[in-house]
Amino acid sequence: MVADISLQYVQLANGERIGYRERAGGTRPLVLVHGNMTSSVHWDVFMEALPPEYKVYAVDMRGFGESSYHTPIDSLHDFALDLDDWARIVGLSSFVLMGWSTGGGVAMDFAADHPDKVEKLVLLASVGTRGYPIFKKDEHGQPDITQPLRTKEEIALDLVQVLPILRAYETRDKDTLRQIWEMLIYHDNKPDETRYDRYLEDMLTQRNLVDVDYALAMFNISSETTVMGEGNGKASKITMPVLVLSGKKDRVVPEQMALDIQKDIGENARLRYLDTGHSALIDDLPGLVRVVTEFIEE
Repeated sequence: MVADISLQYVQLANGERIGYRERAGGTRPLVLVHGNMTSSVHWDVFMEALPPEYKVYAVDMRGFGESSYHTPIDSLHDFALDLDDWARIVGLSSFVLMGWSTGGGVAMDFAADHPDKVEKLVLLASVGTRGYPIFKKDEHGQPDITQPLRTKEEIALDLVQVLPILRAYETRDKDTLRQIWEMLIYHDNKPDETRYDRYLEDMLTQRNLVDVDYALAMFNISSETTVMGEGNGKASKITMPVLVLSGKKDRVVPEQMALDIQKDIGENARLRYLDTGHSALIDDLPGLVRVVTEFIEE
C-alpha cells in the first residue's frame, strides 16, 4: 500500500509561506523537522514506513524546499517560532516531535519553550545542546579549535565546510553534492536512483546555508560556556520524555553531542545508539521505525 502524502501550504503571521507534507489517515500526530541541506522531501521513506495510526506531518523550514525565505534567520529559535505558528494554524495543540540533525536543535528549542505541546521528543543524529561551531582552518584544511568563526561573513568564506556547498548550489552541481553525501551522510546504504535524484534536486532549493551554519554555531541551550559564549539554560526546561538517537558511524555529529544532550536535559533523556551513519532513514529504515514507534508507544 502506497502512503497518501500531499503537499500543503500555510501563511504564517510573519509573512512566510511554509510548505509541509501531510500523510492521510491516522489520529496520533507526529511532526518531523528536517536537517540542513534537506527538506520534508527527505522524510519520505520514513513517512511511508510508519504504522497507519500516526498522523504524520513534515515541515519545510523557512528557506528550504517549498517554504519562502523573505526574512533571513539568525538563530534556530527563529525556526522554532515558525514551527509554533505553523502548529497553531494547522490546529495541533500537542504532538510527538522528531528532529533530525539541525532539526533536532530546532525541536529542542521548541520543546523547551512549549513543554505543554510536546508529548515526547525524538532527536535523530541531532546537533548538540552546545551548538556546532565552525573553526578557522590551517593550510592543511584542519580546524583550529581555538579560532571559531563568529560572523556570517567569516562562515561564508570557509573553504572546507561551506564554500564547496555554496558553489555546488550556485552551479547546480549535483555530482559534487552526491560526493559530499556519500562521504558524510550515507554509510551502509544509498537511496534508489529515483529518490536520490529527487533528494539532490531538493538540496538545490536551499537559500539559507550560511545563515543556518551561523545559527548552528551560535546555538547553546545548555548552562555551559563554550568557545562561542554562554548558554541560555533552556535545555533544563525540556521535561517530556526524550529519545536521543546517535549513529555509531555518524561522520557529521560526534557522539559527544549526544552525550551533551543527555547531560544537559537530564534524567528524562535516554540515549540509544544505532548502527548507522548520519542518515538512519537510509542506512536502517526498519530499525529506525521500530525504535521510534516503541518509544512513542511506551
